[in-house]
Amino acid sequence: MQIQEAIAALERFAPLPLQESYDNAGLQIGLTGSKCSGALLCLDVTEDVIAAAAQRGCNLIVSHHPLLFRGLKRIGDDGYVERCVRRAIIATSPEFPEDSTGITIYSAHTNLDNAPSGVNFEIASRLGLEDVKFLDPISSPRSATRMGDACLSKNGGGWEGAAGSGVIGRLPHPVPAMEFLAEVKRTFGVEALAYTRGPQTEVQTVALCGGSGAFLTDKAARQGADVFLTGEMDYHRSFGYERSLWLAALGHYESERFTIQLLHRILAEACPTLRIEEYEPTTSPVHYM
Repeated sequence: MQIQEAIAALERFAPLPLQESYDNAGLQIGLTGSKCSGALLCLDVTEDVIAAAAQRGCNLIVSHHPLLFRGLKRIGDDGYVERCVRRAIIATSPEFPEDSTGITIYSAHTNLDNAPSGVNFEIASRLGLEDVKFLDPISSPRSATRMGDACLSKNGGGWEGAAGSGVIGRLPHPVPAMEFLAEVKRTFGVEALAYTRGPQTEVQTVALCGGSGAFLTDKAARQGADVFLTGEMDYHRSFGYERSLWLAALGHYESERFTIQLLHRILAEACPTLRIEEYEPTTSPVHYM
């Protein structure tokens, strides 16, 4: 199969119009008309990821976070983005088809966050939430027209809504707040979980948004969440919720670590003949002592 077929499968699940205005999801580097020798999935594109793709004979890298957020005025060796671009273009491997040119890089970012059954639904599933729906659904007529088929509800899995930011759902039964946070820490392999206390000793309604989701905190409080989980929480934004809900920040990378498995399922279901590999080492630049 060709690279463009794998990309088409990703965009059927998470159409590019779903991405936020600041984002740069989609094709980052390379050509799409070549035969795909394999796809390597990762959260972030790094030099090590590109080297691994070449070593494993994968001429397609699919990442969650885009390599290119801003325009480049040159391609040299000064920054990791410049080096990644250059190395992807000149990469070679005995596994690559003769008509390919280096490694193609594609990113599914906020369009995958905002899609039905996307990143935030994956997080909710890992936590065992039920009756999950979008926390901030996109429902304006203009948005609905712009998104087309992506606005169809996903009723089969019990998750309602069309598209939007964050999700909210319920645990099967109330649990002590600290016990829930300990389970979150275990499930996502979090070394240090930051949290602020809420008024209740038990929690059941959970709102969440992977990555940088602090902008949804007020919506979580207004919709009656007992706890709001996200990847990053601004210090000053953390004040003032002690009478409404618990807040917890897992770390940006940690909150989205299961996105690789989500991408794997999307591609495996749509492209059963495609060889798919996952990049196992962490790509997070943040470490803890």
